[in-house]
Amino acid sequence: MSIQTTHPRTVTSADGTPISYRTMGAGPDLIVVGGALRASQDYLPLASALAGSRTVHLVDRRGRGGSGPQGPGYTLAKEVEDLLAVQAETGARTAFGHSYGGLVVLETARSFPVFDRVAVYEPGVPCGPVHTHWMAPYRERLAAGDPYGAFAHFVRGSGGAPAFMAKMPHWYLRLALRVGLRGPAWRRMLPLLEANLNEHEQVAAQQGRHTAFAAVTASALILCGGRSSRTSRAEFGVLRDTLPDATLETLDGLNHFGPEGKTASTVAERTLAFLR
Repeated sequence: MSIQTTHPRTVTSADGTPISYRTMGAGPDLIVVGGALRASQDYLPLASALAGSRTVHLVDRRGRGGSGPQGPGYTLAKEVEDLLAVQAETGARTAFGHSYGGLVVLETARSFPVFDRVAVYEPGVPCGPVHTHWMAPYRERLAAGDPYGAFAHFVRGSGGAPAFMAKMPHWYLRLALRVGLRGPAWRRMLPLLEANLNEHEQVAAQQGRHTAFAAVTASALILCGGRSSRTSRAEFGVLRDTLPDATLETLDGLNHFGPEGKTASTVAERTLAFLR
């Protein structure tokens, strides 16, 4: 089925930053918010699968696409203001967030009762220690004009990579990334490397405050991949127990990037079942 996509629309956030989003499909309105190192086009397979029964508003978070820059003094609160601007424009009462976008959706739902139901896939809500030792060398490598070196520090240190990659010497992993990361996906990620650091600093700033999400009034579905680490899946269990009305589902065979590419349809199916 071919889903028609509108030209990007723009709303103005509270601080004057333009926020761009594209709309597709028909049915009740649903906002989709993506993760770090991702732009809206990375979620087109997911949005297309959801658009069979929803009017999907696919957001380019600040620093991406037609949206304005993160700007000085960037905080998670800015992302909440951006999502509120899109929600006010579209009237959507449901939202989906992936990774950092899941944190944005839950923080918005915690602070403002604008959503009735939210679905999040491996949301970036820390319910345990946050790895931060990679951030200083990452920043140094970016400043030196070495994006592969910066990304190697992120892969080794952030806690999300397979164990064999995390154990590689930095120089070896940097070389492997230079060889292996050359296509369109890397070209899309390059301009987002600085934003990636800013966003992970915001995740680190949330450490120890997951209990605040007990204030979320919306019904929530937390999805995670069966191939994600046992530690991560345990944290999603803590988050489920914290939210007043939440269900946790594990999708076998999927990893942290489940909402992207060929597995997006599986995530869309579970999300639509929950929203119905």
